[in-house]
Amino acid sequence: MLKINEIYVSIQGESSFSGFPCLFIRLSGCNLNCSYCDTRYARDSYFEKSIEDLISIVSNFGQRIVEITGGEPLIQEETPLLVNGLLNNGFIVLVETNGSLDINKIDPRAHRIIDIKCPSSGEAHMNRWENLYVLSTGDELKFVMQDRCDYEFAKDVLLKYEHVIGTKVPVHFSPVLDRLEPKLLANWIIEDKLFVRLNLQLHKLIWPEGELKEMLWKI
Repeated sequence: MLKINEIYVSIQGESSFSGFPCLFIRLSGCNLNCSYCDTRYARDSYFEKSIEDLISIVSNFGQRIVEITGGEPLIQEETPLLVNGLLNNGFIVLVETNGSLDINKIDPRAHRIIDIKCPSSGEAHMNRWENLYVLSTGDELKFVMQDRCDYEFAKDVLLKYEHVIGTKVPVHFSPVLDRLEPKLLANWIIEDKLFVRLNLQLHKLIWPEGELKEMLWKI
């Protein structure tokens, strides 16, 4: 059984799949406590569903893209089994992880989106750098930043691990809403000629007063 916080349909807003309709399975629980976390409600509140039930829910709703997020999905032992089940049923599967745990647990057929923690998160010491050595072409990296210090940290990471990241995977620089002006971050990226994507939270631009979710299950 998996501990689920919520299941809903919205617009994917934080990856190369940004803009596509997507069914989200938000798992409960997290091993980190980022300063800017916008899903603290997912830490403790949950209901339980079997993998079979979840695959049935997804199949009946008819969305092609499924994202497994959290919280932190990899703290639950059955998450890889859910990913495999969805993949084997023909779904495009995205798994968003905070990067502190081994992504080898997740089938590389899935798109593993690793959120590398910058200093302002308070959790940069938890980054599992070994994950960068097992990236596949379907994976993505995301840096969420709220100041110039975070930006410089991200640049240093890209330089240090250029030999394993290269241009193999998309790299996203995402400003924390209301803490870093997107125009300022865009200027930094242009000035430094970085091969990264400025990634804005599309769903929060569409619904600034709170994301519209077509809920399938409510607690």
